[in-house]
Amino acid sequence: MRGSDYAELRAFATIAEHGSFARAASQLGVSPSALSQTIRGLEERLGIRLLNRTTRSVAPSEAGARLLARLLPALADLDAAVADVRSLRDAPSGMLRINATRLAAIHFLAPLIAPFQRAYPDITLDVVVEDRLVDIVAERFDAGIRLGEMVEKDMVAVKITGDLEMMVVAAPSYLGRFGVPETPRDLRRHRCINFRWPTDGSLYRWEFERGKEKLEAAVEGPLIVNEPEIAIRAALDGVGLAYLFDYQIRPFVAAGKLRRLLEEWSPPFPGFYLYYPSRRQMPPALRAFLDFLRSPAARTTNQP
Repeated sequence: MRGSDYAELRAFATIAEHGSFARAASQLGVSPSALSQTIRGLEERLGIRLLNRTTRSVAPSEAGARLLARLLPALADLDAAVADVRSLRDAPSGMLRINATRLAAIHFLAPLIAPFQRAYPDITLDVVVEDRLVDIVAERFDAGIRLGEMVEKDMVAVKITGDLEMMVVAAPSYLGRFGVPETPRDLRRHRCINFRWPTDGSLYRWEFERGKEKLEAAVEGPLIVNEPEIAIRAALDGVGLAYLFDYQIRPFVAAGKLRRLLEEWSPPFPGFYLYYPSRRQMPPALRAFLDFLRSPAARTTNQP
């Protein structure tokens, strides 16, 4: 079929649908006289009248009605095929680059990857895991995932987890040897497992809060790590007290392998946020990820 054939048949079907050259011409974006000439050319090529015209109405002839009965389903199929192709064009695709801390990536982003890929199979996730503070604009990331307190104020931030807690924990074997701290100030007499910030190499000062009282403790002990899994293993083995995120150690606390301490000094705080530079001209892949985070598939994902 030539392109002109399709245009002529579409014009005929539109006129028959509206019963008017003027209304059909308006829908097709052409003049009534041009549309009349198109139909005249089709009828001449086929050698038969397709439309009966009067000053007040337009209706298919017998031949026109027979052609219309076969033509309308075919045009509907063509429209559906074109819409299907356009949906592929409009479907989010391409690369989505996300920078995340190790804990955020493992505990919160990783469980979302499979359901997100099922929902958006044409998007490729490029996840870069690092704990250093990153300028996501300068390093060409679409978004980052950090604790809310670490996100710059000029970023758009979307909370992706519930509130978190820190837990001071120790193995029963350690507490049997060294006793139980009653307040954060007692920590100076205990063997504590220190954490070194990967950003600047400094040691994390344990932060506590109870009501209006806030304090920080510079702890000491036999071990310094920059990997929480080592701290967990050491705490389980009775090396010392550890201060860790609740989702990392709740199973051990529930099983009695670790005991939580100073609970009243560790209130919940805002968790992890997905952040990005601006809502304007958002990449389709990032928009799809944000839509996914609000979907039931993301909310029901088994996250810690």
